[in-house]
Amino acid sequence: MRIDQEVLEAFLHEVKVESQSPDDPVVVVHTPYPWELVGTGNYAAVFAHPDYPRVVIKLYAPGRPGWENEIAVYKKLGETRSFPVLYDYGKGYLVIKRINGISLFDCVRFGIPILPQVIEDVEDALDEAREKGLFPHDVHGKNVLMDQGRGYLIDVSDYYKNVPDSKWRDLRKAYYKIYLPFMKDRGWKVPLWVLNGIRKGYRLYKKARRLFR
Repeated sequence: MRIDQEVLEAFLHEVKVESQSPDDPVVVVHTPYPWELVGTGNYAAVFAHPDYPRVVIKLYAPGRPGWENEIAVYKKLGETRSFPVLYDYGKGYLVIKRINGISLFDCVRFGIPILPQVIEDVEDALDEAREKGLFPHDVHGKNVLMDQGRGYLIDVSDYYKNVPDSKWRDLRKAYYKIYLPFMKDRGWKVPLWVLNGIRKGYRLYKKARRLFR
């Protein structure tokens, strides 16, 4: 599925995204109407247009690397149930299939039960990516989505990096040892400040482990 070329060119001309720090999400200074901001990451922002509900545009901030590698990752993945599909691309942007759902991060935040099937779907998807010569990386609660009880992954931009990454393994362990027995059916809502504190504490823990190995 492609976006009309005039619509795409007008968007690329008017939108303004800045990267103020490589350690923080990019800043969207201007989103042209009627486009909507879907989300931001450390390298890029994702936008949607109401006339094209089945796709999103991932736009990298000027000077931020990685878009060429991400295109190569999507080409290796091809058609798949669990990942977005790449429809079009150009310098600094990708047009990809929109996957609906709620992130595991927000499930915990709003007390929505996460089913074991979601976790196993992710395991199967990561195995599929490895079989296609990729290296799943940076898989965490914000880029795993749940939709109608099934699991899906978004943001494959780092799947070309052949370096160790234990985020998903640690998250899966926490799911089965903590979440499933104690939280799944209780409807507890975990405040955002608590979740952000856990996320920052996890980062510090991983850095400390690397330093003292």
